[in-house]
Amino acid sequence: MVQTYLVRLSKSLCTIGLLVGTLFFAASLTPSLLPRSFQLQGALSGFSFASGYLVGVFARWVWHYLEMPAPSARVRRWALGIASAFCAAVVLVVLWKASEWQDSVRLLMGMQPVEGSRPLEVGLIAALVFLVLLGLARLFNFLFDHLSLWLQKHIPRRVSNVIGIAILVSLVWTAVDGILFQSAIRAADRAFQNLDARIESNIARPTDPMKTGSPASLLDWEALGRAGRDYVATGPSATEISAFTGKPALEPLRVFAGLNSAPTANERAALALEELKRVGAFERSVLVVATPTGTGWLDPSAVDTLEYLHHGDVATVAVQYSYLASWLSLLIEPAYGAETAEALFNTVYQYWTKLPHDQRPRLYLYGLSLGALNSSRSVEIYDMIGDPFHGALWSGPPFSTQAWRSATARREEGSPAWLPHFRDGSAIRFANQFGGAASRTASWGPMRIVYLQYASDPIVFFDRTAPYREPAWMEFPRGPDVSPSLVWFPIVSVLQLGLDMALATTTPMGHGHVYAPEHHVEPWIEVTQPPAWSAAELAALKQHLRARRELQIASGLSSSS
Repeated sequence: MVQTYLVRLSKSLCTIGLLVGTLFFAASLTPSLLPRSFQLQGALSGFSFASGYLVGVFARWVWHYLEMPAPSARVRRWALGIASAFCAAVVLVVLWKASEWQDSVRLLMGMQPVEGSRPLEVGLIAALVFLVLLGLARLFNFLFDHLSLWLQKHIPRRVSNVIGIAILVSLVWTAVDGILFQSAIRAADRAFQNLDARIESNIARPTDPMKTGSPASLLDWEALGRAGRDYVATGPSATEISAFTGKPALEPLRVFAGLNSAPTANERAALALEELKRVGAFERSVLVVATPTGTGWLDPSAVDTLEYLHHGDVATVAVQYSYLASWLSLLIEPAYGAETAEALFNTVYQYWTKLPHDQRPRLYLYGLSLGALNSSRSVEIYDMIGDPFHGALWSGPPFSTQAWRSATARREEGSPAWLPHFRDGSAIRFANQFGGAASRTASWGPMRIVYLQYASDPIVFFDRTAPYREPAWMEFPRGPDVSPSLVWFPIVSVLQLGLDMALATTTPMGHGHVYAPEHHVEPWIEVTQPPAWSAAELAALKQHLRARRELQIASGLSSSS
């Protein structure tokens, strides 16, 4: 019975669809920005095959719609047989090459070569995904045919086709968006809300009155949220900093207002300002307005590094705007992060501008990922030309960050898209794991902005035009951790990049969307001008910060959210 079904299925397949689908399948096995497991590779390849098959079916439909001559049944059988043999040969070859392609990415990231591409498993998963998608498409077509035939009893054929499509699309959209999607969102919301409320046993409430969340604080410990409690409790102390540097250090100040600290963004920002004043943050040399990721998480790789560089003479303030993962926050409440970031910056900036210039800290902005996007949206340069903030470090800015996109698009001719040179470098510079921010000859202006980005980061380099145009960052020379074997393919490349975005935080530290502390050192130096460090001291600091971060991750503290 199964054999009979498979024979009938094979005879019903579109020859052009099989050919195009196979080419898409082959392209999906080539490297993209990040390495993939065989399970995800199989799913990606199956979806790619289905996409190619759809393109072939559409081409056949256009041929028939234009009333072009159709081949005979005998020719179609021969064509299907030859196409099947060709497709099988292509599949075998590309599955054999898959390990080599994956290793071209893995080795650049310091990962061990794959033991094997698991061709059988990849093929089976891809076939299953394709068959499921094909079944759904044929079910849709079956329903459309019957609905259209029924409508033709009452209205003209072409009108019935249009109305039938509209009805079915509406029903499917209602089922997916109104039932499946909304149910998934509600479940995710409950899960993240419970996670945000969880008080970890290995993080104790601070007793130091200068700490946010302590008994003396204006902000309640439980209202800080999981990420906020982790942030204020796990930073380096003055003793730790001094023990490493051998020099006196101050206790770093970290102020954080959780989502439950006050009802509105403006109220949370006002509460954060009062806490800053309470702990004496405006008496420090450096004040950073930081914007967290969706869950409220702030990357210790950046904040710890800054505190070491300035011997603890730093105050950082942040306000939580969500407890959802960044991609969910961006999907469900895209404007809320920018609204909160703007409320905090305006509140702090307005107070800061009233202070005497020689008695106030230098003011900076910081954000990672969604935090970088919202932080950049929080300021309007034209409103502060007379009294600008001093600079910003934005790490892993998402591809939709308007200021980043503009600077990248207007880069100097000859500079690569993955490490652009913007004008003379006096206002905006770009850096990666090999430097860059200090490489310009022009002196900095009054405001210093650095974008820290890895060439292998799909959050940064996803491109909406990738389905039909090769992104500029794929041109040679490639970024240092981007495979030379990466090739652009229409449609398939955007599917690969979409999967890469989902895997962006699974890479080794220092690649993808996982930013290493040692790679923040030079950018922070360029932006904030800390006291002089020798080359030997900076090398030792980088090693220390790396070891500290790895220990945090191993112990479950300050892990990425």
